Amino acid sequence: MEAKVRWESGLTFRVDQEGHQYHIDVPAGDGAPTKGPRPKGLVLAGLGGCTAIDVVSILEKMRVKLDGLEVQVSAEAREEHPRIFTGIHLRYVFRGRNLPMDKLERAVKLSEETYCGVSAMLRPAVPITSEIVVEG
Repeated sequence: MEAKVRWESGLTFRVDQEGHQYHIDVPAGDGAPTKGPRPKGLVLAGLGGCTAIDVVSILEKMRVKLDGLEVQVSAEAREEHPRIFTGIHLRYVFRGRNLPMDKLERAVKLSEETYCGVSAMLRPAVPITSEIVVEG
């Protein structure tokens, strides 16, 4: 796995990663639109994507049919530099009928404690909490 990050201008960088191109950027403060997310935001997206992939895969093996899953990831960061995360919260929003809570909890726990590599990298550095919500 690798990524190439190339400076374009200001604080905008183009990333080439696994055949995909995207931008990372930081707001300039003048209200000008950015071309992409901030780097720490990508860390949160990576965590959400990693655990979501695990959970859906595990639930498929358990023969649980979902209508949808959204993982909402939020973080608090300290004010002083380096502005590291001081806490991350994952909110798993499952959509479907008659979803078995015990299987949802098991899938989330397996992802968070065993399978998600992003979670495993972050957990020693920052507390991660989670909750499960079922809609439908």
